[in-house]
Amino acid sequence: MKRLLNLLVLLALPIITFAQDVEMADLLHENGKIYVVVGVIAIIFVGIVVYLITIDRRLTKIEKEEKAP
Repeated sequence: MKRLLNLLVLLALPIITFAQDVEMADLLHENGKIYVVVGVIAIIFVGIVVYLITIDRRLTKIEKEEKAP
């Protein structure tokens, strides 16, 4: 019974998402501000990736120092 309910919910999700009208995205696109939003999201994503890379390098360095006798 639970599997059937889950299946029905998963099948209904696309119908629910297509039925919604996204007015804010249309408004941002008309005004050209959508590019600002995408740019800010891209900058945040790049910052997170750079931060994770630096943490990985520091951790690798610490692990190498710990292994060395």
